Amino acid sequence: MGEFARYEGELDATGMRFAIVAARFNRDVTEPLCEGAEKMLRDHGAADVHVAWVPGAFELPLVAKRFAQSGAVDAVVCIGAVIRGETDHYTYVCAEAARGIQAVQLETEVPCGFGVLTVDTMAQALERVTGGSKRDTGRQAVEAVLAALAVKERMTGRMTW
Repeated sequence: MGEFARYEGELDATGMRFAIVAARFNRDVTEPLCEGAEKMLRDHGAADVHVAWVPGAFELPLVAKRFAQSGAVDAVVCIGAVIRGETDHYTYVCAEAARGIQAVQLETEVPCGFGVLTVDTMAQALERVTGGSKRDTGRQAVEAVLAALAVKERMTGRMTW
């Protein structure tokens, strides 16, 4: 019978280094998201956290890639808030931010948390900041990178097929 392996890990940032790349646009939303992400990393033992602010969600992938390629961080958390307006701008920014952040982690193998809100209204955005009926998106993005790091670590040296 063949091998059965399950890869899962604890959410532990002990001794690890992180970057948070946050968008200034809609800063009244992104600032508390960033604070939530920073707190989550501190609470889980992160050794270093560097925060870089960029103009908007569209610029997140560029700076995330720079951090990921630097070798100075174990993971990157991207924070932004894109709120639907009356034009197609929302659609393009959301799609390209998501595509770009995904490309960074696939190209570099450095996990990138997607903490970018893509919502219709400011009320929806604020609900995701405070953790009201939805989860706090900044903390959720940190959970995602910690889980990815744990799985990546458990898989190291085990992929022999």
